[in-house]
Amino acid sequence: MDADERRQLAAVADYQFERGAGDVLFPLDEEPVVRRTSSGRPAQIHVGAAAGTHDDEGRPGGDRLVSYGEDGRFRLGIAGGRRLVDAFDAPALRVVVGDESEPFVRDEKNVFAKFVRAAGEEIRPGDEVAVVHTDGRVLAVGRAELSATAMLDFESGMAVQVRSGAEG
Repeated sequence: MDADERRQLAAVADYQFERGAGDVLFPLDEEPVVRRTSSGRPAQIHVGAAAGTHDDEGRPGGDRLVSYGEDGRFRLGIAGGRRLVDAFDAPALRVVVGDESEPFVRDEKNVFAKFVRAAGEEIRPGDEVAVVHTDGRVLAVGRAELSATAMLDFESGMAVQVRSGAEG
């Protein structure tokens, strides 16, 4: 990834998540592996020890930070969710759940409003969020279906459509 592309992707992250998210997701001291579409547009960005490897189907190894959608928005991977959670004060960019939800969320089941303990006040429907346990561990990443206020006020309804659950 060249410097111009890194700046462009960081600007998207700053706009979509919060100022500073671009530096958190794409630090200058790291060289992520970018999987591209046939037109050359970034599709997925991976990091980690196995980032330069590929599986039998040609998918990149390592941890996926984000996928870059055709709509110009990022879809968080677990690695990207962890970076954001580590960098920003709670409850920003996250939805917090307790013990009763943990096994289901890790198993990529959706989060329902009645189980939400806290949520970043900036969260709107459609936002990418990390789902974390009350102790701070990232359990999953997904798309918010409700605003933070609605998540905390409603007793029913889906709060987060979980896309990927964390292992362990």
